Amino acid sequence: MWIFAATGSAFFAGLTSILAKCGIKKTDSDVATAIRTGVVLLFSWIMVFAVGSAGTITEINPKSFLFLVLSGIATGASWICYFKALSMGNVNKVVPIDKSSTILTVILAIIFFGETEGIFVKLICTAFLALGIFMMIEKKDYSGENKKGWMIYAVLSAVFAAATSILAKIGIDGVESNLGTALRTIVVLIMAWAVVFMKGKQKEVKNIDKKELGFICLSGIATGASWLCYYYAIQNGIVSIVVPIDKLSILAAVAFSYFVFGEKLSKKSAAGLFIMTAATVLMAIFG
Repeated sequence: MWIFAATGSAFFAGLTSILAKCGIKKTDSDVATAIRTGVVLLFSWIMVFAVGSAGTITEINPKSFLFLVLSGIATGASWICYFKALSMGNVNKVVPIDKSSTILTVILAIIFFGETEGIFVKLICTAFLALGIFMMIEKKDYSGENKKGWMIYAVLSAVFAAATSILAKIGIDGVESNLGTALRTIVVLIMAWAVVFMKGKQKEVKNIDKKELGFICLSGIATGASWLCYYYAIQNGIVSIVVPIDKLSILAAVAFSYFVFGEKLSKKSAAGLFIMTAATVLMAIFG
């Protein structure tokens, strides 16, 4: 079941990128992130009450609670950087860099969780993942002013995403996955709105285009669905396999970006995408 959950996470994550991109054409990315997080929080708590795990909140031990909070902080930082990068750059350029968090996550999972079974295959596949990511990162056509910084935000997003996976694996031990997701989301929401108020952007909320607001809310629902699948898979599966499968969301993101934004891949980028996909599938089967 955790394999199917990881696959579902990948699909919804890919959908999230496109819906979010549609919602931040005019809307500030920090404001959009804060609103999206509110939608995710509502969605996640509905699931908590639906499965009846709310009553177990008092049973969470201090260690799990601490790591859930830390993973929420890492997630918030990753989100803020990721959607800032999306607002500045091309989806097909931002997403591959963000997915490079897979490489760091696999290495950290081997170190911290001792996931050494099939380690040779994992390391070989991780090397091919790195090659595929490198091939997908084009060094040309970064048109438009004030868009040179997108890569920095994309890299930071990847680093924080890797930290999220490791911290969440520790924090969700013994905690119902939907409840763990909901608790983490509270931390992310606080972070997101703190950034909005620190930058004095709260007044922009009332001026958001209604169409973009709709896309922001839909991206929040997609994110919530992705998270619920992802943390179920993380809790019940092998981190060094779950994360690469989740990162196959790039397939959905690339497909959606082609049909929605007309963003086409070069032959080099397409080859890189194929290598990333093949390496991920092999890791899931043999790792």
